[in-house]
Parts: sequence; structure tokens; C-alpha cells
Amino acid sequence: MSTQSTQNVHLLVLIHGMWGNPSHLASMHRIIEQSHIKDSSNDPNEAGLHVMLPETNRDESTYDGIDWGGERVATEIFQEVEKLEKEGKRVTRFSVTGYSLGGLLARYVVGILYQREFFNTVAPINFNTIATPHIGLPLYPSLVSRLGSFIVPRFLSRTGEQFYGVDKWSKTGRALLEVMADPERVFYQGLKLFPHIRIYANAINDLTVPYMTAHVDSVDPFINHITNGLAVDYDDTYYPIIKSFTVPDTPPPERERTRPFSWAWFKSYRPPLPPRFQAPFPFNVASLVLLPILFPTFICLAIIRFSISSYHSRSRIKLLESETGSATQRLIHIFAQLEREVEDIVDDIVDDPASTALSQESMQTSKKSPRITPSQRRMVVALNALPQLKKERAYIPDVRNSHGAIIARDIKNFEFHKIGEGVLRHWADAFVV
Repeated sequence: MSTQSTQNVHLLVLIHGMWGNPSHLASMHRIIEQSHIKDSSNDPNEAGLHVMLPETNRDESTYDGIDWGGERVATEIFQEVEKLEKEGKRVTRFSVTGYSLGGLLARYVVGILYQREFFNTVAPINFNTIATPHIGLPLYPSLVSRLGSFIVPRFLSRTGEQFYGVDKWSKTGRALLEVMADPERVFYQGLKLFPHIRIYANAINDLTVPYMTAHVDSVDPFINHITNGLAVDYDDTYYPIIKSFTVPDTPPPERERTRPFSWAWFKSYRPPLPPRFQAPFPFNVASLVLLPILFPTFICLAIIRFSISSYHSRSRIKLLESETGSATQRLIHIFAQLEREVEDIVDDIVDDPASTALSQESMQTSKKSPRITPSQRRMVVALNALPQLKKERAYIPDVRNSHGAIIARDIKNFEFHKIGEGVLRHWADAFVV
């Protein structure tokens, strides 16, 4: 009989985003291991860090919704715990970090773990998200945003509907994101157990997950950063994390704009194409000439891909929802029962103007600001009520889309993504083992 003592483990789960796979979190995985992975064999009572990257909810499967994606990840977590137990390791501490959509999956997973009493024996420690649309995707007063609000719910299947809050997840018709921010529900109650909650947001240039939803805020102080003279004070150790920012009382004189189709304009022109198709002068001129052909082609190919993937997703969801006899009751079915019992109470809260009252100052927004729905405002209030919540901002200028850069998602193909390593070092150093 073996007399080897059981080794305690701190399980960290890293969850990728939409269309993603574990390789997107390679930099995150590398940096957290460099910071915290140690040989804990000398002291079996000290929990050694074990990093897990779920595999089942990847690529096209991310269309299937926050709920079904969360169920898959939770299943993998329980399987990983069992696997570690067979290796003589016992999970005693738990942390999770989600990037983009992965942050919403993380919140859903926490609800599952809480409901299944996982935290009765395992201590929740760190909950982190990076560039996560916590209140969904807000609608901006632009043509692109309006098109997105029309296309995404139709072509990104269940996940797209949940991004824009047009799903009717509960029996009372409430969207999943609103239910997840309800203090009376397991998602919120499980989240409250984590002593260390920290979220990271791009202050500017995140075309995928804008500042207000990633930072859980009802106003965007950076929305006019190009014209209002905003100045940022970077953290010297963790650039591009910022410590503070200031906006002068009087905006600076408007900068002289480059005259369209001038020599300087041609040299700096960047066509509205994916990064890998960007090219310096003079090749960018060729892109401009071909833009009337290239741009519609890209749009058509994207719509075709989304349509096929969404069709496959809805077929998978029908199959998942038709499954019966599972040993573990799905949260979506549990909530169907709970929502019937509290329908009247919820309606009273929703209709109470005092519950969503915000100061007039916070309501003052720029003409560029998005339209925040009453449901999204309630989510902002509820999530910001978490006393242990801390927020960090990354300020990444001179890029078209900072969404991938904030986690150094693809440093092999995009050199500028390396700037996100400062954010990841901040996350790793703030991580409590």
C-alpha cells in the first residue's frame, strides 16, 4: 500500500473566446506558469498551481450559447478534478480567468459549481475576465453597429442572441445575461464567494468588446479621446495598463486633417480589411483600387460562414435539449422551475424606477455613446455592487482593433500583439495562489 501523501492543488481554468481555441491563450498560459508554477513536492500542504485549458467548447461550438458552452466547460472541470484525484492530487483551491466570451462562460460555470456545492470543499480564490462583454454588446449610433445588432443575433446562433440580450432564456422572458447578474441567482451568489475579482478592459480601439461592457460602466470617459486632449499615465511596470487619465478643461486645437487622396493620405491609408491583408505603401493603394471587389467579397464569405456555422449550431442545440435521463440536471431546466416561482417578485423589481435610478451626471453622454438599455443599467449596478471587484484599463493606441492585442493572442503573426504581455504580467502578479 502506498503511503504517499495527497498533494493539494490550486486549479486554474483559462477559457478562450468566440471562435477561439486554447492556442489563443498560449501567452496567458506561458506567463502564469513562469510566475507561479513551482515544485510543490516539498510541502504537500501547499497548493501547487495546475492550469487547465478546456477543449470541448472551441471553434464552431462557441456558437452554441453561454449556457451550453458553460455546461461543457463545467463537465471538463469535474473530469479534471477526478483525474487529479486518481493521480494522488486533491483540488483545494479554484480560480478561473475568461477572455472575451470566455469571461461570460466563466460566470456561468461558477453558477454551476455553486449549484452543485463544489465550493463546499474547494475554496474559490481568483475570478478574472479580460475584454469580456459583461452587459452584452451595446448599440452604438453608427451604421456598423446597427448592422451588427441585426446580423449577430441571426448569424451567430444562440450566442449571438445572448450577446444582444434578445434571447428569452428564462420562462419569464428574461435574457441570460440579466439572470446571471441577478443577486438572487446562483451565478451572482457563486461569484460573491471569490475574494479576488478583477476585470480588465480596453479603454480604446476594441471594436469587438467596447470599453463600457468590458469595464461594466454606464459611461465611457475615453469615447472622445482623439479630440478632447485626454492624457494617460501608464503603469511603468505593466504598460499598457494605465494608472490614471486626465482631460483638460479646454480641448486642444483641432489637428489639421490629411487631405483625402493627397500623397500623405495615400502613404498612411489603411484599407478596412483584416490585419493579415494590410500592406504598407504602395501596396495599400492596390488594396484601395480593389476595395470595391474585396470588401463585398469578405462580407459575403463571412455571412456564408456564419450561416453554415449557425445552422450546425442550432442543430446541435436541438440535440442537446432533446437529451433526457442525464444524471445531472442542467441549470437551464432548474431555472425554468425557479423563474415560475419568482415571476411576480421580479416584475415588481423591474418596474420599480428606484431600483435603476442613476445620477443625471452619469446619464450625460456623448453623441458617440451607445444606447444602454434599462436591463444593461441594472446589470451595471448589480455587478458594481460586488465589494471585492477591481478594474483595470489597458490603453493601446495606434491599432485598429485592440481586442486580440490585450492578451497577446497571436504574437507569431502580429508583432503588435506583444503589447498585451504587460497586461498578462499584471494579471499574473495580482493572481493569488
